Amino acid sequence: MKLLFLIIACYVIYKLFSSSKPKVKVHPKKTKSKAVVTKQSSQVYSSHKSIEEDDDDLATFTISYGYEEEKSNNKKPGKWISENETVEINGKVLSKGNFYYGGVLKALDTDSSYFSNQETEASLVDDSLKIEAANYLFTDDSLGYWPKYITLSPKARGAYIDWLFSSRSDPETSIGYVFIYFYGIERRITVDAAKNEVDDTEYNALFNEVLRLKSAYSENRSFSNYASRLLELMCLVRPQAVSLPLEDYSSTNNSLLFRFNLANSVAKGEPISPDIALAWIRYYPEYSLRTPARRCNDKFAQLFKAKYIEKYDEGFVVKPNKTKLDIQYWPASNTIRGVTIDQEELPDPSMLKGPTKKLITIADACTDELEAYSRYLGKKNTSSNDIAAILLLPDRLINENTSPVIKNFKLWANAAIQNDAGLVSVSDFWEQTGTALPEKINKKEVELIQNLSKKIGFGIAPDSRYHHAKPSPEGKLVLFSEGHGEYFEPSKAYNEIGMALRLGAMVANIDSHLDENELNVLHQLINHDTKISPTEKRSLHAYLTWRLNSPANMNGLKARLEKLDSKAKSVVSHILISVALADGKIDPSEIKQLEKLYVALGLNKSLVTSDIHHITSSKSSTLTPKEQPEIKEKAGFTLDEELLALHESETSDVQSMLGAIFVEEELPQVEEVKPQAPKHVDNGLDTPHNSLYNELTAKEQWARKEVIELCQTLGLMVDGAIETINDWSFDIVDAPVLDDDDDIYVDLEIVEELKG
Repeated sequence: MKLLFLIIACYVIYKLFSSSKPKVKVHPKKTKSKAVVTKQSSQVYSSHKSIEEDDDDLATFTISYGYEEEKSNNKKPGKWISENETVEINGKVLSKGNFYYGGVLKALDTDSSYFSNQETEASLVDDSLKIEAANYLFTDDSLGYWPKYITLSPKARGAYIDWLFSSRSDPETSIGYVFIYFYGIERRITVDAAKNEVDDTEYNALFNEVLRLKSAYSENRSFSNYASRLLELMCLVRPQAVSLPLEDYSSTNNSLLFRFNLANSVAKGEPISPDIALAWIRYYPEYSLRTPARRCNDKFAQLFKAKYIEKYDEGFVVKPNKTKLDIQYWPASNTIRGVTIDQEELPDPSMLKGPTKKLITIADACTDELEAYSRYLGKKNTSSNDIAAILLLPDRLINENTSPVIKNFKLWANAAIQNDAGLVSVSDFWEQTGTALPEKINKKEVELIQNLSKKIGFGIAPDSRYHHAKPSPEGKLVLFSEGHGEYFEPSKAYNEIGMALRLGAMVANIDSHLDENELNVLHQLINHDTKISPTEKRSLHAYLTWRLNSPANMNGLKARLEKLDSKAKSVVSHILISVALADGKIDPSEIKQLEKLYVALGLNKSLVTSDIHHITSSKSSTLTPKEQPEIKEKAGFTLDEELLALHESETSDVQSMLGAIFVEEELPQVEEVKPQAPKHVDNGLDTPHNSLYNELTAKEQWARKEVIELCQTLGLMVDGAIETINDWSFDIVDAPVLDDDDDIYVDLEIVEELKG
């Protein structure tokens, strides 16, 4: 009797432990073969129902296994149905395979108590089991955490069969059905292919099928990660058959291909390539990319590689370390074994701190440069194609190949320079930006004009920084090649000539007709001055063109001219009359306008006639008979000679006078009203959202599962809560404070701004 009780007690204990699914970690065995099927690990990664769990951490939660396996009377061995093979299921002929079909196909590793009730391959389609017709969108609890065809309800089986008959691409499909299908492909690769039962043609076709599935169901992070890792395994096992671009590597920090490629480069003594360096900083677990690097992923990659090449040329070399590379593949299916690919001849440098410190320095610099660009894109209703976004990019990232706006603008600007000396209307310029012409040109608009021109390699006139003037919405602009450059600092002579050009243009336009001689005189004033650089000359030529094509005015000029001493006023009056005489004649209307300018200078208007006579008489006396023009004796006068003489004057006050007037011309500034941050961060947030926000600001990065748990305690839905907090942040500082990218990231710089 005691023996009977002992047997019963042992049976009860056995059933309790075998049904409770204890948390164990079974490490795969290592062998020296290249690709070895090993014992299935109990490590659990992301849920097939998109439970928010990091793929690199051990799971410590209870899992639902769905229904018990139904007993099947089908004794036909399960076989693989190839891609183009036909099979009859439930009275219908299916012409598209890629799954196991039959009645008997055992799960692997059934000797482990952890998998003691997993008798049948999860993906095996057994049409002898009861099937009820259902649309593939149908789902019920029989799917469980690790779905299996044999444990599905009859109606769920019908739904899965319906999905097999479909395009197998509808993203609305329950991901459990997709995983069942994926399990079959996974077994075909890790089991059958390891036995050389899969040729390269089929291997390539299965690779493309997984790629297709990953694209179709990319919204499910769990499936996307598993698909990426299987693709990586396939590349490692048969590199001659398939390959994968870097952008399709696994998003987790345990990318198989990255670790292999890094190890291979180090073992060969090769420089770390920009691509591998970028992957290293992304996969390094002790470094977390900040918001700009994640939000602007492509731009960050471009900038990082450019800076890396700039600093290290072909790349730095890493000395091989003693730790050996150990690559393990953990399958999504719990009915097949894991795979270890031993590479005992390769080191594992992925965790080395020395090289990663160099990469972190570059990554931080790139992130800082993308901060403004990222903030803009974080706003609602913005696009990377917006001209405002483009202008916030680092200069080295802006070219016609990356932006259609830049490409079209360059074509338009080059045509304007070639055909119209760069002269364009402000409205035409604004049309190229894709935005509406503003009613006024204020500081913001002025900066847009300047920055856009600079970004594409052109200069603009007027440029408020150097020409001390601004255009009007109905006015003109002048574009010129090469522009002012990065470190342009106008000289004293530049400012002197700039003022002379403004005054000269005022006189030249008095009669509403620009004579060619007058134009030549003003351009010669620029060309003949040896004290200014080629860049300054290009800038002044453009400024002159703009002045000659813009209405003349005395804005900001009259008051400063009145303050000049008598000697300086004489110089200015000399310039005005010299320009008026450049065409060889002077009309009564010109005299009348000159008199007005004399009054503005605080001079007696009666001096105009006497100054004209004085200048023409003194100039004509120096001319030989051959030099005398046929029109009148005063027609041979050239302004550049007079002004060059001015520059050579011993009187320094007179030399600098014009430059001083030019620089002092100021633009009217429009005061920008900045939104005031509230004194308390909870303004505008209700109590639950404010509590969540305060919890999240404790650290920069949160596992999504942690945030879900916080939201549950507060009665909030995670997606809605993140949106609410970000909307509140937008209202205050015009930028989001939370970034949802698998994990939840908190922008601590924005947090500080929100504190006011």
